[in-house]
Amino acid sequence: MRTYYVYIISSASRILYIGMTNDLIKRVYTHKNEPIDGFTKKYKCKKLIYFEQSSDVKSIIEREKQIKRWNRNKKIELINRLNPEWEDLSAKLEMT
Repeated sequence: MRTYYVYIISSASRILYIGMTNDLIKRVYTHKNEPIDGFTKKYKCKKLIYFEQSSDVKSIIEREKQIKRWNRNKKIELINRLNPEWEDLSAKLEMT
């Protein structure tokens, strides 16, 4: 069974990028080390600050779309609820 993720990556100045993947560790590594031309490279979004997971790809795609539609304050409330210090969660992922 596959696992799918919706995630939020932040820059040092708290610019947010929302994405989805089926390999969160690999995707975060790419954001941090091999940035692809585009938004996350331009704004240096490298810090994993939030993620959700599911085995249902359709629900993850819908959740990504839902979060992207939210205003910035609602996105920040979501992050603060589970990660109030905005610490980089990628180090914890690699330990599991």
